[in-house]
Amino acid sequence: MPNIQRLVLILFTLLSFSQFSLAQNKLTINGNVTDSGSGETLIGASVKLVGPVSTGAVTNSYGFYSISVPAGKYELAVSFIGYKTDTQTVDLSKSLKLNIALTESNQLNEVVIAAEKRNENVVNPQMGLQKITVKEINNVPVLLGERDVLKTLQLLPGIKSAGEGNSGFYVRGGSTDQNLILLDEAPVYNASHLLGFFSTFNSDAIKDVSVYKGGMPAQYGGRLSSVLDIKMNEGNRKQFTTEGGLGLISSRLKVEAPIVKDKGAFMISARRTYIDAFLALSPDSSVRGNTLYFYDLNAKANYQIDDKNTLFLSGYFGRDNLGINETFGFNWGNSTVTLRWNHLFSDRLFSNTSLIYSNYNYVIRNLMEENNFEVNSAIKNYNIKEDFEYSLSAKHSLKFGINAISHTIEPGKINTTGESSVNQANYESRKGIELAAYISDEWALSDKINVVYGLRMSSFSPTGPGNFKTYDEDGNTLEVIPYKKGQIIKNYINAEPRISANFQISPNSSLKAAYTRNVQNVHLMSNSTSTSPTDLYIMNSNNVKPEIADQIATGFFKNFNDNRYEFSAEIYYKLMQNQIEYRSGTDLRGNSNVEADLLYGDGRAYGIELFLKKRYGRFNGWIGYTLSKTERKFDAINSAKWFNAKQDRTHDLSLVGIFKATSRWTFSSVFVYNTGNAVTYPSGKYQINGRTVFYYTDKNGYRTPAYHRLDVSATLEGRPGRRLQSSWSFGIYNLYNRQNAFAIDFKDDPDDATKTQVVRTTLFGIIPSVTWNFKF
Repeated sequence: MPNIQRLVLILFTLLSFSQFSLAQNKLTINGNVTDSGSGETLIGASVKLVGPVSTGAVTNSYGFYSISVPAGKYELAVSFIGYKTDTQTVDLSKSLKLNIALTESNQLNEVVIAAEKRNENVVNPQMGLQKITVKEINNVPVLLGERDVLKTLQLLPGIKSAGEGNSGFYVRGGSTDQNLILLDEAPVYNASHLLGFFSTFNSDAIKDVSVYKGGMPAQYGGRLSSVLDIKMNEGNRKQFTTEGGLGLISSRLKVEAPIVKDKGAFMISARRTYIDAFLALSPDSSVRGNTLYFYDLNAKANYQIDDKNTLFLSGYFGRDNLGINETFGFNWGNSTVTLRWNHLFSDRLFSNTSLIYSNYNYVIRNLMEENNFEVNSAIKNYNIKEDFEYSLSAKHSLKFGINAISHTIEPGKINTTGESSVNQANYESRKGIELAAYISDEWALSDKINVVYGLRMSSFSPTGPGNFKTYDEDGNTLEVIPYKKGQIIKNYINAEPRISANFQISPNSSLKAAYTRNVQNVHLMSNSTSTSPTDLYIMNSNNVKPEIADQIATGFFKNFNDNRYEFSAEIYYKLMQNQIEYRSGTDLRGNSNVEADLLYGDGRAYGIELFLKKRYGRFNGWIGYTLSKTERKFDAINSAKWFNAKQDRTHDLSLVGIFKATSRWTFSSVFVYNTGNAVTYPSGKYQINGRTVFYYTDKNGYRTPAYHRLDVSATLEGRPGRRLQSSWSFGIYNLYNRQNAFAIDFKDDPDDATKTQVVRTTLFGIIPSVTWNFKF
């Protein structure tokens, strides 16, 4: 850690001294941008100064901005999605702290998807960044009417659904575990409810959603493919408010109120399904005793100590519970806690200190007397972060920081009671320390060229206690070495450079290019076609090496028709090292030598993403299309030839439309189409002693039928001006009843064993939904 800290300090010092002369004789204007109605800080608000020097900034994750410019008279313009732009004249004769409160735009006859008529997507040097608003999430029709962040993200180019109704997603050829999902900076390891049909994120509690598909900033690390950064609401500092909704299978409630008016607030949001209540009404006694529900709770509080110090405390607690009478029980869930301290060292230097806890675990219980057992498994970490932002000059904005994470993986503990036929077992836990330091600089080279470049240094050290085995290529044990508590088994140190550049061709068009290297040290193991709550996590060891991905991307971005439309075309190519697969026939359950069954190889992914979005007006929405290829290669699989990865889909298309018909009625629809999944099917069969044996050739050499679906919804708003504001949302999932294949199985024809039957399993036909939403 000292070496990494020293490297960051050296880099920071060099950058600071190289620009020291530029920072002289400059004045600084800084402050926070908030919502005038609730006092909530606004993330990503645009702050522009026009005068002797024209420049600008966007508010950070805590609503703070800082701009350094020469003295003089300036026009200041502050804007944000769905809010009225605030403009005022500022005479800078000395440094100034200026907080801005924006008022929501009350445009009843149109749905605003973007703020005013901005072109941030053109001028921002960051590549692969997509942002979605809570309004967009609320207007997109989804399964059973449950507004879902992850289902909405899957409608963007480059982001693919992991399956029918599944909240998992693939980004630019990566697997589901290669996405870093953060909720108020805490990693969420399993972001799904009900086996993937709903996500853990209650949209009522969400404030900001950003996803980085490529060129991710240096402050993020630990995953290969993407970062999904979700921030929760902070609470209303002005007044007490309540909102929620009643749906067919779930209800939700959110409460916000000041702790001290204009200084602090809290937010509590809860959601629960009640499928178990319907089961209890069943006339069948075997059904009445079953359990099927999930709940989640989001909570957050903040308090501003003074002008320079603010504290935040947030947490998420969610759990799924499935059970069959008194014979079987299965529950899993996440817990996260984040304590943050924002401190302003000066008008240019902002810091955020975070203490973070994250825990994902599951429990399986078999309650039958002759086979009674309980299985426990968990992954948890403790994380401390220190992040700084320094406004060096009008042309340079620095970010730097350090991060330390303590990982613990408990792969399984089996307890039995009574005279059970199952043996007790306690598989060794694995521990590791992950350290990182980073520095990045956003540099305005000229009026037309902006660059974001940086370096992240990361290290991972698996530690004892435990017995660590070394295997040969066939998975045979070569040696077993015991390690004491805290003893380091091996050090993996990696440099992760990042650079993203923007060249502005005209005021409304630009070219961008980016290169990123990412490293992943914690890996999710699954030997099925879809993820499961019981899938196994492993970390780097003396056998398992870090996964590494190098991605290059370039794109063209253009706004037209007075910024009413936004268009982008991005091309990417990604190479991946140390990808992990299981040997054929591996059984994960009770396997204490999982690493013996692992194979290591390479991956590659490339494609083009097209995106057209209408940003404001009575009718808006977007079209997203991806043409891509994703492959893997392992020496022991498919004769060492490249084969289609399970997430490979050639075509992926999404159409989203939102129409504000009247001041009260809003209609929306979603159409999706994608190439079928890459799967391994038998190419033939033969008989041995009267038993059919299927013959397989190429790995993932076949595909399921193409997937497509149309969803529609309508929302009726209550009459304005009333204390109780309410709305009704009606939706139909899979309007034309497409029987999409969830699974396809092969079996002998019972009348003629020489023939084969193909059995298609589908999950959903037409599904209607209705939800009543309220706020007061």
